[in-house]
Amino acid sequence: MSKYYDALETRDPTERERAQMAALPAQIAHAKANAPFFAESLKDVDPSGVTSRAALAKLPVLRKSTLGALQKAKPPMGGLLGVPMSQIRHIFMSPGPIFEVDTDEKDFFRGARGMYAAGFRAGDIVHNTYSYHLTPAGMMMESSIRAVGCAVIPAGIGNTELQLDAIELIKPTAYVGTPSFLRILLEKAKELGRDVSSIKKAVVGAEAFPPALRKEFNERGIFALQGYGTADLGSIAYESEAIEGMILDEGVIVEIVRPGTGDPVPEGEVGEVVVTTFNKAYPLVRFGTGDLSAVLPGISPCGRTNIRIKGWMGRADQRTKVKGMFVGPEQVIAVQKRHPELAKVRLVVDWVDKQDVMTLHAEIAGGGSADLAMAVEASIQTLCKVRGGVSFVAPASLPNDGKVIADVRKYD
Repeated sequence: MSKYYDALETRDPTERERAQMAALPAQIAHAKANAPFFAESLKDVDPSGVTSRAALAKLPVLRKSTLGALQKAKPPMGGLLGVPMSQIRHIFMSPGPIFEVDTDEKDFFRGARGMYAAGFRAGDIVHNTYSYHLTPAGMMMESSIRAVGCAVIPAGIGNTELQLDAIELIKPTAYVGTPSFLRILLEKAKELGRDVSSIKKAVVGAEAFPPALRKEFNERGIFALQGYGTADLGSIAYESEAIEGMILDEGVIVEIVRPGTGDPVPEGEVGEVVVTTFNKAYPLVRFGTGDLSAVLPGISPCGRTNIRIKGWMGRADQRTKVKGMFVGPEQVIAVQKRHPELAKVRLVVDWVDKQDVMTLHAEIAGGGSADLAMAVEASIQTLCKVRGGVSFVAPASLPNDGKVIADVRKYD
């Protein structure tokens, strides 16, 4: 039996890139022709010309933070559906509320690769502890588990002792859910003397999975890997047995962009995860997740050749209120673009002498000048609507953490 889900995972990276770029125009054309939102937002775009990452990067970013307003204005899906409602199987509701959909397509959310990489195989029984109530997580995972050929215990959340009954009697071989709930189940089983030793592998997500907890699971005989995705997009990336970063799913194009913009950052720099899918039902083009990550160099030691990212590294939405005015990353980047001498910028907001103080730290070769500082400060006032100072710093001296705004205020 192959260690890989299919041959796509080990193809030459150049071949993968060529195939995805070749498929991109048809996907964009489909979105324009069938989803009213994209018909409007991409009205001036010729899909046949979008055959490269450079061309894709010129298209607007649709950010998750705007979905609620779009869906409220044009319920239920904000004009984003690419197929008739008759083809939709479920409409889910996530907090916000934000609505998501699926169809009868096998492995609609594309999570099977991550399950397979974690050792899930046909005939396994999987204890699925994600919620089945309104939110999509339970059904998302179930569709991917079933695509691998496993049986599912639809456990959902809560009822810990009842779940232990199911585990002890049915003897599932695998677990899917949050790492914290797996730990709760294991601790409760130990306390009550229940046998949950049948569980040997797990796919976890939706929260942090620190190394110490991974080690604890390993010591209990459970091999656990992380998955990364969203309810809107499905699987974005997954861990393999190498546990060196997360490997991108074969069904998405991922860009890492500077927060607040649509501009891709250099490899290795932290930025916002922006995803384009090849999903016909919900054809999201340049969907800004609001999550931060970075691309890792090289390919995984496991043999899968797709791009790797570091995984979830926090949120990109750094909008903050200064002197009663909201300031967002897009305004800070607008200041940077007005002054091409500035290589990288970071707005630091502090509380000094009982008032907000805003300073733009800007990387520049040669140290800058007084005239440039005055010009930048004028741009800050104009574009951010709040007065701020500027501090020129050496190239490559600002932290590589994806932050355009750092709010360091402490009100002691």
